[in-house]
Formats: sequence, C-alpha cells, structure tokens
Amino acid sequence: MAESKARKTATKPAAEHAEKQAVKSAVKPDVKQAAKPAVKPRKPESHLAMVRRARRINRELAELYPYAHPELDFENPFQLLVATVLSAQTTDLRVNQTTPALFAKYPTPEDMAAANPEELEEIIRPTGFFRNKAKSLIGLSTALRDEFGGEVPGRLADLVTLPGVGRKTANVVLGNAFGVPGITVDTHFGRLARRFGWTTEEDPVKVELAVAEIFPKSEWTMLSHRVVFHGRRICHSQRPACGACPIAPLCPAYGEGELDPEKARKLLKYEMGGHPGQRLKPPADFPGEAAARADAAAHHGQVADLAVDA
Repeated sequence: MAESKARKTATKPAAEHAEKQAVKSAVKPDVKQAAKPAVKPRKPESHLAMVRRARRINRELAELYPYAHPELDFENPFQLLVATVLSAQTTDLRVNQTTPALFAKYPTPEDMAAANPEELEEIIRPTGFFRNKAKSLIGLSTALRDEFGGEVPGRLADLVTLPGVGRKTANVVLGNAFGVPGITVDTHFGRLARRFGWTTEEDPVKVELAVAEIFPKSEWTMLSHRVVFHGRRICHSQRPACGACPIAPLCPAYGEGELDPEKARKLLKYEMGGHPGQRLKPPADFPGEAAARADAAAHHGQVADLAVDA
C-alpha cells in the first residue's frame, strides 16, 4: 500500500506536465493562425506555366511602373559607368548626392585617370568603401584613356575588362547608355527572381542566364528596371508588403511578408508610399519630387509636399 501511494505521488507531476503540454499544443496553432492568415499552397507548376506567369508579371509591372528607369543621375556613358561603380553597397541617393562634385572636378576619363588618389577618396567617401572604389575609378579611367581612346566601349566583352566592372555594371551601362539589351542582377533582382519562382540560383550570372531564357531579349533592360523598382518599393528584403502588392495573385512567395492591407501600405517606399525617389534630377515624366527638395524641407523642420507632380 505504501508502495502504491509512492507510485501515485511520483506520477502526479508527470501527469500534470503532460496535461499542460497538451493544452499548449491545442492553443499554439490557434495563436499562429490568428497572427498570420492562412495562405493556400500553390499547385505544382509546369515550366510553360511558369514562363506564362513570369511574362504576365512583367506586363503587370510595366503598368505599375511605366516610368521605370535607372535611379542614378547621369548625362553620358562615362558618368553612368562611374555612378554604377560607386553604387555598390550604398543607395543611389547617396551616389546622386556625391557625383555632382565628383564630375565637376573630374569630367572626363583623362581627368579622373590623373586624379590624386587621396583627393578622389575624400570626394567619394560618403559612398563607403571609398579606397577600393577610388582605385577602381582611377584604374577604369586609365584603361579608357589608354585602350579605348577616352570613350566608354559599347561591348560587354570590353566593359568587363575594366577594373571594378562586372557583368551587372556592364549591363547597366549597355542597356541605359547604348540601348543594348541586358539583364541587371543586383540584390533586388536576384531576390525577386527567386521569390517569383523564375529560378532557384543564387549566383548572379546563373540568375541572369536563367531569366534570359524566359523573356525576349527586347524586354531585358526594362524588365530589370521594373523588377528593381518593385523590390525597392514593395517587395522588400525583410518585410515585403504582400498585402499591398498588386501582383500578389501571381507570386508564389505571397505570405512571406505583411498580409494586413493597412499595415502593408505603411511599408511602401518612395513614390508608392508618398515619398520622393532617389534621383536628384529625375526625368520629366518621373512621378515624384527630387529627393533634395524633400531633404531640404525636412532639414528646416518644414512639412514637405510629397504629392505626385502633375
């Protein structure tokens, strides 16, 4: 009898623990469901269906961003090349704030090739990694002066021989300064290409080649702009605004971000969120005020009118 009583005493805590765990297990799914609405799993997709969906996404993005364009300020191929090299690991706005003084002092490849490294570094310091970038700028300017007659070449094979210039930078220059189609795989493009189910590749060159097989060559440059625009404005890295995304029905990754429409709208950036873009000298058809004007208003404690320009 004493042994039976001891056994009951010993098993009581274990029984209470099991009961508590059962209650937690029953409650936990409901908590998760309340925090994040259920998202229906997608059916397996054939390659043909993926291509059709991808091209429809491109059409939808074209309607959403009819003004998509490079967000770096530039007036000639050399300026675009330099600005693109500077844009690594920083924002286009920071580059746009830096390049006016840079091009005023070094307007040509010949001028930049002869630059004092320390003076060049000081000008481009705000863009980060300024020592490596200064070395690349002097190197590529020297190559342009000595090997290409002071002109930026219009061929991929030539551009990638320049110091600090890879396929991404080369495609930016070719597509926007020479009208040669190219796919620009930056962090935004690679992220969205994977979220859209166009590829599972991580390597930028493999992403470029995979996406190139899906879309006609004539679409490559504008596709790049549209996808990058969407990645910067709506489909962010950490908190994509799924609940405010116009192409959500076409996206296999729908549900990774904020689903509540009101909360999602608060995550929108640049003109989609009622704020200026990254260019200081935007094209005439760009729907937003120059970032400098908004920054100046904020600096003086004023309320900037960020309405879309008519």
